[in-house]
Order: sequence, then structure tokens, then C-alpha cells
Amino acid sequence: MRPTGRLHLGNYLGALQNWVRLQDSCENLHMVADWHALTTDYEHVDQIAPNTFEMVTDWLAAGIDPEKSPVFIQSHVKEHAELHLLFSMLITTSRLERNPAVKEQVRDLHLEETVSYGHLGYPVLMAADILLYKANLVPVGEDQVPHVEITREMARKFNSLYGPVFPVPEAKLTQFARAPGLDARRMSKSLDNAVLLSDSPEAIASKMRTAYTDPKKIRVNDPGNPDGCVVFAYHRAFNAANATRIEADCRAGRLGCVADKRDLAAVLAEELRPIRERRSELEAHPERVREALRMGDERARAIAQATMREVREAMKLA
Repeated sequence: MRPTGRLHLGNYLGALQNWVRLQDSCENLHMVADWHALTTDYEHVDQIAPNTFEMVTDWLAAGIDPEKSPVFIQSHVKEHAELHLLFSMLITTSRLERNPAVKEQVRDLHLEETVSYGHLGYPVLMAADILLYKANLVPVGEDQVPHVEITREMARKFNSLYGPVFPVPEAKLTQFARAPGLDARRMSKSLDNAVLLSDSPEAIASKMRTAYTDPKKIRVNDPGNPDGCVVFAYHRAFNAANATRIEADCRAGRLGCVADKRDLAAVLAEELRPIRERRSELEAHPERVREALRMGDERARAIAQATMREVREAMKLA
């Protein structure tokens, strides 16, 4: 993940929840993509370090175990830059310009006239991030799937040219790969439509009161349509046991939006309570976060150095 500070429900449902679950079945590495942060916000580098600390604190609070699953910072492992450079020779600019994920980001952030060379090519850096550790599974949100496809292309092209060094990874999505924001757009802190994992119950309740619902359901007893309703989407993700009943009550006009939002706020507050409590403990002991990153940097660096020895040998650059 790019270090954007405290995480929201979209980050959790799209990736972090998957990461936590996969720790029992896979060997995982979790990277703070600080170089990637420069692609759209190179003018505010003073925020990278504090945002990194906040984000990793949320990772650990959500259940990432740094003893089992190393957490590390991209720029502390210089091999990412070396492999990115080599991969950049193997892909055309026209292929990068067709990437729908970059197009969407450029549109949302209004960067049409200021797209940098690094921004256009960041899927190539992402390919290096993944393949440097010979990953065969990449848990991502739906918006990142086009990047994983470029990674697969890079692995196949490198292997065909120089020999079988890299696996061809697969993307792994969660059931709720893209969580809508409170206004039904993509959830993003920059759009001010996000519920944070660290939000208090009071903050959650306040935000849920603004959540988008069926605009045709004006009165409590009006039949509603849960399709496209942000509140119902969150019920499906966090209150699945009751989602069928809630849908039926909404369609029959037995459930009003105000009460539904209040009920959902209580569900979310309770669901996120363990994360908030673990986060408070980590905030009281910040050295635990720093030590997790130090250990993770060392473990990631050892793997990356071994992979680059293979790459240089395959490319006859040794």
C-alpha cells in the first residue's frame, strides 16, 4: 500500500482483511510503497514518514503479525529500483497508456496535464515490487487488477527472453473487492467520503448519517431499493447474517433509512472495536511499530538481493 496515513474501510475490505487471513496459509510480505506515493504527491514528502507510521500501525492493529509476515519500506530495499529499471526496458509506453487504473487515477485527481514519467510507469515499479519476492499470489483491491496483469506480462516476457526466473502471479480479490464511499463514489480520504478503521463510535455514527441511500425512498414506509445503497453494501460486508432480512424490510417499507443508518453505525463500531483497542496499545508503544519495520526491512532485503543475483546472471549482467 502507498503510505496515505490512517486506513479506511475500502483499504480493509479490498486488501488488508485478505492479508490477515492469508497469514495462516501463505508466506506473506507487506510493503509500504513510499516511492509510489511520489507519483501523485511528490511535493509533500514531509508527510511520507508520518503517514507510513500511521498506516503500519493500522496494519498491526488489524492483525498483521510482523514475526510471521514481514512489514517493510520499499525505499529501504534498493533492489526495487534496479529491477524497475531493467523491467522498464521490456514494456512500451503505449501499453502503459492503455492501463485503465492509471486513467482512472489521472481523472479522479485531475492530473491530465501533469502526468509524470514516474506516474505513467508506476505499474512497472509495481511489477518489480511483486516479482522481486517471486510472489505467486497478489491480494489486491479490484482497481489494482490491471496492474497485476502488467506484472504477469513482465514475468512472461522476462522468462521468455532470459530464462525462467519469475513465477506468473495471480490476483486474489475479496468478496467485497471495492467498497463504495459514503457518497457512492470510490472510497477515498481525498474525496472526504471514507470511514476510517480508527474512527470512534461517535465519528462513525456521524458519518453514517450522510451515507447515500435510495433517493426515491423519502418516507419511512416507502418501499426502498437496496441496490446501489451504500448502507446496504456495508451491511452485506459487515452484517451478513442480517443482510437478507434488512433487504426484505427495506423493499417492503418496514425499515426507514434513519434507523437503518443508526443500526449500521452500531454494527461498524463493534466490528472495528478490536482494531481500535489494539491501535491504542500500539500508540502507547510506538517502538513496537518501528521494530517491526526494522526487522521487516532486513528480511525483505535478504530475499531481494538473492533474486537480483539470479536476474543479473540470467541477463548476463553479473
